[in-house]
Amino acid sequence: MLQTSTLKFLQQLSKHNDKTWFDAHRDAYESAKQDFSSFVQAILDAHSIKDEDLRTLKAKDCIFRINRDIRFSKNKSPYKNNFGASLDRGGKKSIFAGYYLQIQPGDQSFLGGGLWMPEAPELKKIRQEIDYSWDEFGKILSNKSFKSTYGDILKGEYSLQTIPKGYEKDNPAAEYLKLKSFIALRYLTDEEVTSKSFLKTTLKAFESLQPLLNFLNRALDHEE
Repeated sequence: MLQTSTLKFLQQLSKHNDKTWFDAHRDAYESAKQDFSSFVQAILDAHSIKDEDLRTLKAKDCIFRINRDIRFSKNKSPYKNNFGASLDRGGKKSIFAGYYLQIQPGDQSFLGGGLWMPEAPELKKIRQEIDYSWDEFGKILSNKSFKSTYGDILKGEYSLQTIPKGYEKDNPAAEYLKLKSFIALRYLTDEEVTSKSFLKTTLKAFESLQPLLNFLNRALDHEE
């Protein structure tokens, strides 16, 4: 579980997002950061038994900095109002599909994962794998555990308007071949995040997601 003090720190940071306040509350930040890091490490320790891609990772390989890159942003707030971690083969900057956890007060936390906006060569591989192995892909998405946890892969803003060149409009996988990202998410309440069962909830959700990640990463492993 995560401490309520961690959510409280992030809530206060969102109200006082400036360096002066942050420096004055650095002890609270370090405590909240350690709490989140310990939780991420607990996920790695438990889930790496089932997913060998995580076995060489430590929490520090997965957690994002709280500092925002404001160079090209109209929002000049120096800090994020959340803690985030991406648990991927090779760490958070990997090109591979992985798990994601974000903690943000106000019932804005979520978990899930997949692959966000892959480059053209990787996207081509994934689309080909979906087309070649549609039956397998469809079974992954229709799995009872996956559907009850995530519903489906996110579409909408993550989709093309028309099917990519090289595929017929009546392709049974058409709506997934249009995707530019392959993401599944489940939002969490503050109560869930700070409950004693949160680690169990996270592990169960990640286990439900693992077949999709294995499928995506298998596609990426294919040689051109």
